[in-house]
Amino acid sequence: ITMAATRNVMRAVRVFEFGGPEVLKLQSDILIPNPKENQVLIKVHACGVNPVETYIRSGTYARKPALPYTPGTDVAGVVEGVGEHVTTFKKGDRVFTLDTISGGYADYAVAPANRVFPLSDNLDFRQGAAVGIPYFTAYRALIQKGHAKAGETVLVHGASGGVGIATCQIAKACGLKVLGTAGTEEGMNMVLRNGAHQVFNHREANYIDKIKEYTGMKGVDIIIEMLSNINLATDLQLLACAGRVMVVGCRGSIEINPRDTMSKESSIIGVSLFLATEEERRECAAAVLDGIAAGWLRPVVGPEYPLEKVVQAHQDIIHSGGAQGKMVLLP
Repeated sequence: ITMAATRNVMRAVRVFEFGGPEVLKLQSDILIPNPKENQVLIKVHACGVNPVETYIRSGTYARKPALPYTPGTDVAGVVEGVGEHVTTFKKGDRVFTLDTISGGYADYAVAPANRVFPLSDNLDFRQGAAVGIPYFTAYRALIQKGHAKAGETVLVHGASGGVGIATCQIAKACGLKVLGTAGTEEGMNMVLRNGAHQVFNHREANYIDKIKEYTGMKGVDIIIEMLSNINLATDLQLLACAGRVMVVGCRGSIEINPRDTMSKESSIIGVSLFLATEEERRECAAAVLDGIAAGWLRPVVGPEYPLEKVVQAHQDIIHSGGAQGKMVLLP
């Protein structure tokens, strides 16, 4: 480590071509980036792994970064240095990020100062790395785009992953009735522990009927959907009048009958955190930081991988047998 420090280099995962997980290459001779104006340099203690990073890496996503690049947006760590005009942070501060400039799958990362937030002592670094994209996405889907109101019923479809657990916690705090689905016994228990009033196993053949039975004739007001290419058609059957499906995750196409939206005047709404305005992001941040301070926002950390196992992490996040908390890389 001392040699590396004198040489000013670090380890970072680099992608030189789009493709499968095997294109993720860990290199140990990458220059530590310098923070420029309005930027913060962070010593990375943990970095969240998000499904969208696998889509970007494969080259099938709408946004393609210039090659080569280092993936990773959700970093938690300690401020190592700040660029000009940065007054909100100083060396030694514990922080988490919503985005990075240089990439988070690395020993150090540079982030824009307005995408960096103080990390409460209530949370460890692994939990800090599980806040950014999951909680901001959940808040955007539920409140900003879904216009959820206290007393409404929300179904979180795929509730045991990072965004799912975030949604359950936020929905509970906002006074909604929370239903969740998961694919394993452990996942279902985790969902119940994190704010859901009722949970269903989406691997059971008749689970849709069980949800219908539970909600009675009324149906659910909002569905937060992590796998819309599988569930969207049945989601439309579960909605109440004026219900809305928030499309948070999708891995392909699906055929639906638009008439199903007419019978209940329901809506299908896509959610993309990347399209949030600066004002909307600030609103998300305020809600998230308030939740951490109040103690109800507690990220659940799932599988942990060292940087050397990044290829395995990318395989597992898509092909695992059932999500359980937020996947993190530990440099």
